[in-house]
Amino acid sequence: MLLEQTHEKLIAMKLYGMANAIKERLARVDHQSLSKEEFLGLLVDDEWLYRENRKLTARLKGARFKEHAAAIENIDYRTPRGLRKTQLLELAQNRWISAHQCVLITGPAGAGKSYLAQALGLNACRSGFSVQYVRLPTLLAQFVQARAQGTYDRLLKRLSKLSLLVIDDFGLATLNEPERQDLLEAIEERYGTGATLVTSQLPVAEWHEYLGGGRLADAILDRLVHNAHRIDLASKESMRKTPVA
Repeated sequence: MLLEQTHEKLIAMKLYGMANAIKERLARVDHQSLSKEEFLGLLVDDEWLYRENRKLTARLKGARFKEHAAAIENIDYRTPRGLRKTQLLELAQNRWISAHQCVLITGPAGAGKSYLAQALGLNACRSGFSVQYVRLPTLLAQFVQARAQGTYDRLLKRLSKLSLLVIDDFGLATLNEPERQDLLEAIEERYGTGATLVTSQLPVAEWHEYLGGGRLADAILDRLVHNAHRIDLASKESMRKTPVA
């Protein structure tokens, strides 16, 4: 009876991790010799793990990854494409995110750019960083919608609060002047406060022309390319033919 009351009180206090574990741990034979301090410590660990898993689930949902199997541990280094394992493992330490730096991944279609971007994004989520993955066309459409709904500033503020913004498919379609301005605003809001990862089929040397040249292109590239980590991929065959990238 006392155990049931304790279980109900734990649920009432929203200590769901401890509530889920207490009966199972009390019934375990290998726990009978534990001291009160050890047993309490395990219950606290159960609660902490439950909450961390809930937070991770929420971060993954907010990240909106398309490739759910993308993970650092699943990256294929065997296929020749100029990918350096030492560089990926260094990036996996997430110091570039804490330093609010950029990663630029370029290469032909099917080289595994999106997979690598989402693997680094998932790794960041696992480490407690807030992440959002978005294709550039989708991001630009969000700005158009936000402007029509009067929520433009709110969208910029939400983007600025992300630890990592992953922009996929940069350079696929021609940008008009308002779209280039929206892109600058998004990057400017995050400059010095968050990390950005960009993937593109275009070599970085062609980005200035793609952005229309001039001061606006200068401003965007100054914030993206300066001190950025670069991954330039080359692949004769599409990585989509293989199970992992």
